[in-house]
Parts: sequence; C-alpha cells; structure tokens
Amino acid sequence: MIDTERLYLRAKVNEVFRQSRSAAGSRNIVGLLNQDGIRIGRFKVRRLMQEIGLICKQPGPHAYKQATVEKPDIPNRLDREFNVRQPNQVWCGDITYVWAGSRWAYLAVVLDLYARRVVGYALSDRPDAELVGKALEHAYEQRGKPSGILFHSDQGSQYSSRLFRQRLWRYRMEQSMSRRGNCWDNAPMERLFRSLKSEWIPALGYPSIGEARKDISQYLMTYYNRKRPHSFNDGMTPVASEDKLYLLSGNS
Repeated sequence: MIDTERLYLRAKVNEVFRQSRSAAGSRNIVGLLNQDGIRIGRFKVRRLMQEIGLICKQPGPHAYKQATVEKPDIPNRLDREFNVRQPNQVWCGDITYVWAGSRWAYLAVVLDLYARRVVGYALSDRPDAELVGKALEHAYEQRGKPSGILFHSDQGSQYSSRLFRQRLWRYRMEQSMSRRGNCWDNAPMERLFRSLKSEWIPALGYPSIGEARKDISQYLMTYYNRKRPHSFNDGMTPVASEDKLYLLSGNS
C-alpha cells in the first residue's frame, strides 16, 4: 500500500531542499516546512532526506582568531558585542567578490545586527569607496533614514576613505573598525558571505554582472531575509524576528 502522506512529505522536503540550492539541513528544513504550516520533527526530516538521498552542502565551523591592534583613529567600538537590543542600533558592512562574465565583481553588503537582516547592498566591477557608499545609501533609504547608528567594518581602505566617512557623518552615524587581521571582529558578515557562497552562488559564477546582481538580490532580500530560518533568531527569519519585536512593543 502506498503511504500518500509520506510521499507528500518527501515531495515537500525535496522542494524546500532544492529551493535552498542543496544548502538546507534538517533544522532549516523543519523551519521552512513550519512556515508552510507543516508540523514535523527533525528525526523524521532526516529519515526522509536519507530516503531521497539529499545531502546538504553546509561548510564546517570556523575558530575565532585572536585580536591584535586597532586602527588608531577609528577604534573597535563594537568589540564583538554582536547582540543588540533593537534594529537600527548597529550595522555591519563588508565586501566580497563573485565571478561574473569574464572578471570579478565586488559585492558590498550592510547587515543590521539585531536580527541579522540584510538592509542594503551594492554590486560593481570596482571594489572602491563608491561601492560601499552605495550599499550604505541603499540601507539608509530602505530603513527610513535612521540616525545614531554604529557602523562597523574591517579596516579596508574603502571604509576608511574620506568619501565614506563623510557619508557616515552626513547620516549622523558613528564608525567602528575591526582590529587589523581579525576577520572575526566582524563575524556576522563572515557568516553571511559563507552562507551566500555555499548555499546560493553557482560554482562557476555568473554569465554576466547583470545576472549576478539579479540572483544575489533574490538571495539577500528575499530568501535570506524572508524565507531562510536563522539559528540566531531561534529558527525565525530576520524579517519575522523584527516583526515580532515590533508586535511586542506595540509599534507598527
């Protein structure tokens, strides 16, 4: 006799696994199915994944590096205090690269630390101050032009440039920088880029920068923010975590 319920669950597990581009493990699949109103445990999901032959491609954990010296004129004000009380309190920024067409393209992202929500990004063929400025501007406009934010990044020349620092001053934001040679002073950004590259970006890159921009936007602003369960938020998406805070506080 055919177990129609089990066939249905196998199909749903396979569907959300493919949507994650083979990156979702059993915990994330449970969260994604719960969002669709399907109540199921991790043990059953593991069994179904084994039956279908699904193996997630998540990378292993990384160890933290030891902190060294700070940039003299821009101290590390954040100091790895990654848990914050509310949105628009601390933003982090960083740059990574992706292969697009016949050359490297550079992606700058701004992350709100409260729920690890991506609030801005920009993609360009130049890793310059204009790129990070555009990502910051995108975040600033998307979030309703907030002020009083602490913006944290590494010591890249783009973030220490006069152009970028002037933009922070214009937006009434304070700047913080990681200690030199310590990527884990900006660990949430490192984790976001690991997820993007391991879960989403094709192994051979993109045929053009336009295709890269469209596909990466889909991941950052839709899949990552609104669909992908995040362990930091106890399995909720970044958007759902923020919405929960606003609901509890009575704000719209």
